[in-house]
Amino acid sequence: MGFIDLHVHSNISDGSLTPAELVDTAKKIGLKAFALTDHDTVAGIPEALSAAKNSSVTVIPGIEISAEYKGIDIHILGLNIDYKNADFVSRVQEYANQRLNRNKKMLTKMQEMGFDITDERIAARFSGVNVITRAHYAILFTELGYTKDNDEAFEKYLNPDCPCYIPRVKVPVTEAVKLILSANGKPVMAHPVLYNKLSDAKLDELTALLKDAGLMGIEAIYSKNKEGDEEKIRLLAEKYNLFITGGSDFHGDAKPGLYMGTGYGNLAIPEELLQNIL
Repeated sequence: MGFIDLHVHSNISDGSLTPAELVDTAKKIGLKAFALTDHDTVAGIPEALSAAKNSSVTVIPGIEISAEYKGIDIHILGLNIDYKNADFVSRVQEYANQRLNRNKKMLTKMQEMGFDITDERIAARFSGVNVITRAHYAILFTELGYTKDNDEAFEKYLNPDCPCYIPRVKVPVTEAVKLILSANGKPVMAHPVLYNKLSDAKLDELTALLKDAGLMGIEAIYSKNKEGDEEKIRLLAEKYNLFITGGSDFHGDAKPGLYMGTGYGNLAIPEELLQNIL
C-alpha cells in the first residue's frame, strides 16, 4: 500500500516550495499522490501537473477556500476540481480581489504604526506569489526584526483584535461547497479539529448544514490531531455519509517541523482514500 497527502500548499499561496518542487519532494519521499490546495487560487496547478507528467506521482488539482460560518473561519477543500472552469476561476478571482483590498488596509495600519513594510518590499520578497496572506506579513515582521518569530507576529499584530488586523469579506460556507461542485470537484471540510470555537454539537450542526449543501468529505486524518480526534471525525463522517480524507497541511518553511506526507512524523494517509476522489 502506498501513501498520499491531500492537503498541500505551494509558494503560489503561503507555502515556501514551488509547485514543481512539491512534485520533486513527493518523489523523494515516495508519495503516490498529493493534492495541491493553495488558498483561494488554482494558479499553481498547471506547473505541478507538468512537473508530474510521466512520473510516479499523481497531482490532484485542488483548492482551499476560506469561508465563514457564524463569524468563524471555516476552510473548504475542493479536490479533483476542473481548475479551467471559467465561471469557477472568475469567482475565485473575486475572492482574491477581496483579499487584496483587505491587504491594502492592513498595510496602511502597519505603516501608520511605523513598520517599514511596503508593496515594493512585499513584491521583492515574495516574487511569483499569487496570493499574499497574513503569513507573508508575519515572515516580514520576523525578518525585519519586529518580532522574534512568526507566531509572535500573529499574536501581537496579525490575529483578530490585534492592531494590524482587518477582517476579510469571506464567502459563506455553503456557497464555497456549491462553488466547488460547480467545477465538478469534491468539497471536503478541512481540519475540523481546528475549529475550537465550535462545540461538538455545533460542529455536528455545521456538518449537517454542509451535507445539505453538497459536502462530500471531511478531513479526518490530519497533522494536528490529538488522541481521539480521528475517531470523533470518523464517527461524524459515518453519521452524515461522508468519505474521509487526510492531509499534512504542508507549507514548507512557513510551518517548521511539519513535513509533506508525514506531518509531524506520525501521519500516514493510505492510497486507498483516492478511490473517493478520482
